[in-house]
Amino acid sequence: MTTKRAVKAVIPAAGLATRFLPATKAVPKELLPVVDRPVLQYIVEEAAAAGITDVLLVTGRGKTAMVDHFDRRPDVEARLAEKGDQERLAAVRRSSELADIYTVRQGEPLGLGHAVGTAASHVGDNPFAVLLGDEFVEEDKPLLPAMLDLQAKTGGIVLAFMEVAPHETSRYGIASVKATDDPDVVEVTGLVEKPSPEEAPSNLAVLGRYVLPGSIFDVIADTKPGNGGEIQLTDAMATMLADGVPVHGIVYRGHRYDTGMPLGYLQAVVQLAVQREDLGEEFRAWLTEFVGDPKFIGGPKG
Repeated sequence: MTTKRAVKAVIPAAGLATRFLPATKAVPKELLPVVDRPVLQYIVEEAAAAGITDVLLVTGRGKTAMVDHFDRRPDVEARLAEKGDQERLAAVRRSSELADIYTVRQGEPLGLGHAVGTAASHVGDNPFAVLLGDEFVEEDKPLLPAMLDLQAKTGGIVLAFMEVAPHETSRYGIASVKATDDPDVVEVTGLVEKPSPEEAPSNLAVLGRYVLPGSIFDVIADTKPGNGGEIQLTDAMATMLADGVPVHGIVYRGHRYDTGMPLGYLQAVVQLAVQREDLGEEFRAWLTEFVGDPKFIGGPKG
């Protein structure tokens, strides 16, 4: 079975981001900067690099700034042009040239399944990608192109997995799988939410990337609230799996940046900053000096 390759992406980004309060009281978590680009731009860039030309942001109250980020700013551009700052001018224009950006409001945070379901009228019957708004992968080790190609081949659901240590399985959705001829592709036979190490069927944890057939919208509409009183995307996918829809997963071997919690966000900032050609060398030198200074070891001082 071969279907057309998905060219639309949905980014659920309506959450309250309580872990980052009070910073996210007025600034969406998705716009927190990782060096000099917001998290959301890294994600849209990831989609654009995979050939996605149409991106739907699922937004909520107080999140209009996310849309503004992808608008043109003629006043800023004119000022940079006057100064002859072509590098920053190109960077400012880039965000408005990545893809066509659309929005839909999720009136209440009723779960990931509900958020994805709000995209039904925009996506229609076409396959589409879902990219969670707080994680992204290495630019030179992309994940999405292989997922899109596999979904076009199978017509079913394609998930992304990463290998985790046994003691970490209780933090993730874990898949039970069967091997295929490709060592990086598995056939998914089931999903378990946050199992203990003793109960985990594998060490493959679900990443925040999905490629789904348009038929999932009808299933989401019929899915009852589950864990936490929310409509879960996992429940809708489990229904489709039980109905015989093929579900495959790609095991990602690169690095995933998780900005959903303060620690992961800080790690992403540092990891990407040290890789930058323009500031990496100086920043690495400072960081080495900082972590080696006994004055800064041992936490806050009274």
